[in-house]
Amino acid sequence: MVGLGAIARKFFGSANDRKVKTYRGRVEAINALEPEVAALSDEELRARTAEFKKQLAEGAKLDDLLPAAFATVREAAKRVLGQRHFDVQLIGGMVLHDSGIAEMKTGEGKTLVATLATYLNALEGKGVHVITVNDYLASRDAGWMGRVYRFLGLTVGVIVHGLDDTQRHAAYACDITYGTNNEFGFDYLRDNMKYERGSMCQRGHHFAIVDEVDSILIDEARTPLIISGPLEDRSDFYNTIDTFVPHLDDADFEIDEKQRTANFTEEGNEKLEKLLSEAGLLKGEGLYDTENVSVVHHLQQALKAHKLFQRDKDYIVRNGEVVIIDEFTGRMMPGRRYSEGLHQALEAKEHVAIQPENQTLASITFQNYFRMYDKLAGMTGTAATEADEFADIYKLEVVEIPTNLPVRRIDDDDEVYRSAGEKYKAIVELIGECKDRGQPVLVGTTSIEKSELIAEILKKNGYRQADVSDPLAFRVLYDGDQKTQEERVFAVLNARYHEQEAAIISQAGVPGAITIATNMAGRGTDIQLGGNADMRIQIELGDMEEGPEREAKEAAIHADIERLKQIALEAGGLYVVATERHESRRIDNQLRGRSGRQGDPGHTRFFLSLEDDLMRIFGSEKMDSMLQRLGLKEGEAIVHPWINKALEKAQQKVEARNFDARKNILKYDDVMNDQRKVVFDQRLELMDGEDLADTIADMREEVIEDIVTRHIPEKAYPEQWDTDGLLEEVRGVLNMDLPVKDWAEEEGIADEEVRDRLRRAAAELMARKVGQYGPDIMRQVEKALLLQALDQLWREHLATLDHLRSVIGFRGYAQRDPLQEYKTEAFTLFEAMLASLRQIVTAQLMRVELMQQEAPELPGDDDLPPMQATHGGEPIDGYADEGNVALASRSNRATATERDQNDPSTWGKVGRNELCPCGSGKKYKHCHGAL
Repeated sequence: MVGLGAIARKFFGSANDRKVKTYRGRVEAINALEPEVAALSDEELRARTAEFKKQLAEGAKLDDLLPAAFATVREAAKRVLGQRHFDVQLIGGMVLHDSGIAEMKTGEGKTLVATLATYLNALEGKGVHVITVNDYLASRDAGWMGRVYRFLGLTVGVIVHGLDDTQRHAAYACDITYGTNNEFGFDYLRDNMKYERGSMCQRGHHFAIVDEVDSILIDEARTPLIISGPLEDRSDFYNTIDTFVPHLDDADFEIDEKQRTANFTEEGNEKLEKLLSEAGLLKGEGLYDTENVSVVHHLQQALKAHKLFQRDKDYIVRNGEVVIIDEFTGRMMPGRRYSEGLHQALEAKEHVAIQPENQTLASITFQNYFRMYDKLAGMTGTAATEADEFADIYKLEVVEIPTNLPVRRIDDDDEVYRSAGEKYKAIVELIGECKDRGQPVLVGTTSIEKSELIAEILKKNGYRQADVSDPLAFRVLYDGDQKTQEERVFAVLNARYHEQEAAIISQAGVPGAITIATNMAGRGTDIQLGGNADMRIQIELGDMEEGPEREAKEAAIHADIERLKQIALEAGGLYVVATERHESRRIDNQLRGRSGRQGDPGHTRFFLSLEDDLMRIFGSEKMDSMLQRLGLKEGEAIVHPWINKALEKAQQKVEARNFDARKNILKYDDVMNDQRKVVFDQRLELMDGEDLADTIADMREEVIEDIVTRHIPEKAYPEQWDTDGLLEEVRGVLNMDLPVKDWAEEEGIADEEVRDRLRRAAAELMARKVGQYGPDIMRQVEKALLLQALDQLWREHLATLDHLRSVIGFRGYAQRDPLQEYKTEAFTLFEAMLASLRQIVTAQLMRVELMQQEAPELPGDDDLPPMQATHGGEPIDGYADEGNVALASRSNRATATERDQNDPSTWGKVGRNELCPCGSGKKYKHCHGAL
């Protein structure tokens, strides 16, 4: 029975169809301009950029310029690249300009689409960032599409790993900057650790286009970018802890694969207490005494390392290092380390050198980094399944862009077998059939381990693995001739061969090619039937000089590829054979999308067994008994659309659970993010301020206020004052020896008089220091001390929040909302950090003695602590508060005559102890300035 929704869509079109239709009018307007723009000379076409900028300066909006600008870019691409934007690509460009996500199938030219919105938004001169998933794509796209931008008079930079600050500064100063998500995020964190505005690289966050947006904003959203410094080496401790895990039996621990957790049972606790006691690591009487918290934590991490993390699936050991494998892309993540001691536990498990743990100096998640942009857009082949998350978290609407040519790919229903052995046997048979008819095959697997298992099975069935380390030898094996057909050769693409990724993918569409790949299979690079001409020319001709001979060989390669393409087309195009379902439908759709590009034919089929991870974790026992009752024989598969629907529902449940987890994490992360923004904004104000004397004076007054409040209760008699404590703090913090006890004996004295006397004495002492060393020198001393103290306290605050986050969940047992508790505690901690900052800076300045009257330099970038940048570890459980807290910065005050009592926007910076400009008669901090 056809649903009402389906009937409505048939008559009115889907919401996506209606959205796409709204862009058609502007497409026609752009096409109408094509003859006029095509008639321009190169110089006249280039001059349009200056004309567009002039129109913007005179008040025009980007939307007004869109048709003319898009027509200009299309003409430039035709002349420079020999590529003309299709109408659907123009729609994709408009979606990007409107801060949307353009979902475009593989091979539809997302890279070219980005040029449209990038050029238009770059005209404002505020910088456009184009984000890619790796350095190769950033460099490739900057060089390839950069030709269009430079032709039109815009500057292009690229940010890749290994650049120094000077090179980064120059790249960010360009109109358009390409780079990876990691590099942009790390540069933001590094900039906010510097001491001079001029040494900061980035110049703001105006507009970003994120390529493979689902990978960056969904898959990687839970792992933070962390800049950290090393702590002490504890290799022996980790190695000792690792020796305990092999002594444990299955009854000693519980593993939950769904939640990825591992915990000890009562039996396990008793056994561990005995082992720890014998090793001299147990303090107190029991394992869970407070002195043993760290030991228990690292025991749990060692248990996870052994029981939940598998070598060649979650990580590989390469050159004596444990390197994480990204579960979504299958790529290695060099430099990325698991946090909380888990990476050290894996290193101990694999008996490689253990790197010391690190202290977090700065961190941010991609969720919060990319939400800083005034305008954000994205492109990918698979976003529709995560449309709700994009809308909820990033306010981005997903628009599916129609393909330029109809999709001719055939997607078969899944085949479900009872055992993995039966499944692999069916896969080998299908590969053989494809090989016999010259059809290229891409075998998709979920891990390195599975890809190598398939490789071993093929070898046992008479196939030979290609030596992909030698590009020329590899090329010959894929030349599509009869010898190759008979030889039955295959190539493997996983994180072990990531250097050869481009070469392997470039030939995966050759007739008879068999490529076994993990999820890394060519994100950003298309599998072209017949092979990739550019890659073949690069491999076969290398550095051969330009001339008639090279031109002839290039023409021969193009002709050969055309011949091979026809063979592959006749054989049915690329056949994608998937060996199991992933938790996410999106990853499955990416794999399917490798086939059937640009209207080519293609075929896809998923082979499953009840022993697959997804099936096993999500209830394969019921299905197994059902299949037995149906009389399914060995070697037979069940194939039915209902099976597909059931699996899709299981995947939807996993996706929903992951979304909830990311959403919950974001709520925690927002708490720290708000605090981070306050601290980073304050650092900029401090760096920009030439004279921080007012700020320092206000901080000193706050400290005096706190000291007096602590030791003189409100409306207390002098005999009730804590004069000993007051005297001790005045000496310790303010570096003054004042007759505080004598003051207490004066008749009629009150706490306010004590405050005034302390303020005057402290101000006189500071005035003497300014007179002694000179105002210029003291201003630099104040700035240097303030920035250094703020940085040190912020690092300690990050560590405190980490510890708070790890235990706040226990508040739930007391019927309290952990998130609300975290917000309250984090806000209190932040206020305590500000109080510590005021006290530390005041105490240091009241004691400062300069040996010579030379202006001390602010710490430079060379004075930053030794640090390393890592892309997170395990998903963080959250971090900043809604409270609009600001550090005490009082520069740029408006004068009393400039202030309008009824208009706070005219007040400028108001001192905390000034009378409130509103005329209430109260101090500002007790009135409009109250936190």
